[in-house]
Amino acid sequence: MDSEIKNAVSAADEDAQYDEKAKRLLGNKIILAHILVKTVDEFKGMNPKDVVSYIEGEPFIGVVPVEPGLTNVEKEESGQRIVGLNTENMEINEGLIRFDIIFYVRMKDGISQVIVNVEAQKDEPTSCHILNRAVFYVSRLVSSQKERDFVKTNYNDIKRVFSIWVCMNMDENSMDYVHLTDDKLIGSYPWKGGLDLLNIVLIGIANELPEHDDKYELHRLLSTLLSMELSVDEKLGIMEEEYSIPVDDRIREDVSAMCNLSQGIREKGGAEREEKIILNMYQNDFTIEQIALATSKSVEEVSAIIEKREPVLA
Repeated sequence: MDSEIKNAVSAADEDAQYDEKAKRLLGNKIILAHILVKTVDEFKGMNPKDVVSYIEGEPFIGVVPVEPGLTNVEKEESGQRIVGLNTENMEINEGLIRFDIIFYVRMKDGISQVIVNVEAQKDEPTSCHILNRAVFYVSRLVSSQKERDFVKTNYNDIKRVFSIWVCMNMDENSMDYVHLTDDKLIGSYPWKGGLDLLNIVLIGIANELPEHDDKYELHRLLSTLLSMELSVDEKLGIMEEEYSIPVDDRIREDVSAMCNLSQGIREKGGAEREEKIILNMYQNDFTIEQIALATSKSVEEVSAIIEKREPVLA
């Protein structure tokens, strides 16, 4: 395997690790509660600590397939057919696209539920338009309820669904709410049904940490959690002091893992940029001595970099 392929595999592995750790961190109930307070109308204005109790069970993190026919699994218990979210056949479904985070939330009436999906992106995806993907995800959240949350043609039992997308490294902080509307083109007949069933929230997080105010309260928290620049102590300090988030062992472990990985990615990125500069100078007929002087490296270090990379460039 040549070095270009090794670098690509390594980068993909780092991306996968970063994604996994980001999902684990966002999947903490108190963090999800902060997201719900800013995105789900019923919880707006509530204290996130009070919202935690409405999140049912443990959120599923990266284990539920998105694909039609695979989101649900059927099994028999006590002679009864039971349909649930498919979290059991990890090996069979390996390589499939999965919801990042998915969970049920009980409403304050104690009866109705909504289904919430949270997706974390390091930046806005370029392979497809993010809104198209969000529409597919939110549609799957509805269609997969058949035989699990409602049976046969009992469409009045469909639960409201939210697909919330957190995109880092954006040009500006933003938040969009995309949902169904009813435009009366002829007449004003009151068609029955739930315009509130499909809900998409797109959250753009800029690189610079925003000030802590009501407008950017959620943005500052998410930016803090996913930042590749802040230290562990800085992140935990903001969480505790500004958001009153109790830092338990799991959160501390998740934050530390994110920071360690981020530090490694930054250091590797810096080293790769330095190597490119050295190779570019060498290809433009600078002597090794000149390159060493310009980069504050020894002649031996410069020679080693050139010898390691030159065959790839030949």
